[in-house]
Amino acid sequence: MDALALQDTIARALGRAARIAGIWCDAYRPAGVGNPLAPANRFLRLNALLTPDTGDLRRPVGYGRATWSAILDTAYTRPGDYLVAPTGTWFIAAQQPLLPVLAVKTTRTLSFSRPAAPLAAGLNTYGGLTMATATPLTGPFPASVLAAGTGGADAGLPADATPGAWTVLLPAIADVVLRNGDLVTDDLARAGVVSSAELTDLGWRLLVRQATT
Repeated sequence: MDALALQDTIARALGRAARIAGIWCDAYRPAGVGNPLAPANRFLRLNALLTPDTGDLRRPVGYGRATWSAILDTAYTRPGDYLVAPTGTWFIAAQQPLLPVLAVKTTRTLSFSRPAAPLAAGLNTYGGLTMATATPLTGPFPASVLAAGTGGADAGLPADATPGAWTVLLPAIADVVLRNGDLVTDDLARAGVVSSAELTDLGWRLLVRQATT
């Protein structure tokens, strides 16, 4: 039996297991830079079982863990697809041959934009980072957003609280290359600035620092 035939057998077996123990999910495939969960992007309804990526089914997923294992028929899905279930929203980060499917649970919805360059040399209007003058890069994309500390000094008073930082995981987005200095807004109306952008085999891994102005 060759690797392709073996992978097909495994996919069918995973699908049968998901039909027995999983829940119904709507699968979405992003098309461009718009909202990946737009109704037009829904392509399938299937069963999936989301479990801890440690493989230990005796304990729940704890704090600060974004990655899960997904048991589903992998013949129909690919990395970057979203799974929307009553228990949450995940995106498929990796679907490597003969290996478990790696999924990332999303916690926030992010939009990205890029600051505009100065209009000309010499005298210009205010040149700081402002959302109003930024060029949109993406629509709202569900992503994993976890606290990454502040890196600032201790707060003496409530008003002295230092800006936070977040670790962001999201799929690769067609025709979009994120970079340091890009602006981020989320569904809680918080704003941030990308301070580190890394495109990996699993998608984007970003460090975003909260913007306070």
